[in-house]
Amino acid sequence: MTQTAPAPATAEDLTRTPQTPAKRLHDLLHRFPALSPLIVLILACLVFGLANGRFFKPENLSIVLQQAAVVGSLAVGQTLIILTAGIDLSIGAVMVLATLVMAKLVSENHLPGFLAFLIGFLIAIAAETLNGVLVTRIKLPPFIVTLGTLSIFTALTLIYAQGQVITLDSGFLVWTGNTIGVGGFNITTGVLLMLLLYIGFAYALRQTAWGRHLYATGDDAEAARLAGIRTNRVLLSAYVVCGAVVGITAWIQIGRINGSDPNAAINLNLESITAVVIGGTSLFGGRGVIVGSLIGALIVQVFDNGLALAGVDPNYQVFAVGVLVIVAVAADQWIRSVKS
Repeated sequence: MTQTAPAPATAEDLTRTPQTPAKRLHDLLHRFPALSPLIVLILACLVFGLANGRFFKPENLSIVLQQAAVVGSLAVGQTLIILTAGIDLSIGAVMVLATLVMAKLVSENHLPGFLAFLIGFLIAIAAETLNGVLVTRIKLPPFIVTLGTLSIFTALTLIYAQGQVITLDSGFLVWTGNTIGVGGFNITTGVLLMLLLYIGFAYALRQTAWGRHLYATGDDAEAARLAGIRTNRVLLSAYVVCGAVVGITAWIQIGRINGSDPNAAINLNLESITAVVIGGTSLFGGRGVIVGSLIGALIVQVFDNGLALAGVDPNYQVFAVGVLVIVAVAADQWIRSVKS
């Protein structure tokens, strides 16, 4: 009885990298960028829920969602910029300027709420378009451009405000602060508007040519240009669309605080970047999913809320967020450095 000799190994078999656990984990995280922040969010909720029974109460979870509404909405616009390998340090300052314009036009000039919103919305688009023009036409680095416009928009806000804090009692602008009761949950219309932004942009980034061009430009701008993509136009469009998102976020912010405060939300520039980075979007561009930014915003709020319920010093809350950012960037570096 003869035996058949095993087939000789091919060159592909000899050169194939063995699938180690680290390699499989790397491939999984590379395919699903939002997976790691989702795991962090679930674990954080479980830990804080076990540490304090009040954490999972509907009232507390409602507060977490409401607190995440503004940062989460800004993170949508920030994600668009970071996907192109840029960064926007002025995004929070633009939003505060837009809120102040909207609120003052209603309270002092007695304009209808919708018209005031439209003017503030256009100002936000114009401000972000300025960032985009400086990046695409004059070829300045996004970091330098937005660092400069951060000071410009902050100064314009303080000059225009003249030390005033605007309070609005009712009307179109504060509609986003209305609450909707669902069981024990109290969800504001601002939270629902934020979720609609994520649904809309998740579709746009994955199912439209514009979204695919955005990823390609961020991954390798020169290769995208050689492939026929008008990269400057794509980059400029990212800033313009970001401005539209900022305008909507300004509306959400007015509803949240029932007005406008020029000194409010001074940390939103960095908080929006934090949410995007923790959510798995690469600072080097071209990789990430927008839902990860929502998860990142929730992680920040869950840590703040959970540590506060545990009676931890607020300084340690800031410390915890800083650690999360460093770990997230280190994980992204590891995912990019391991060869597939």
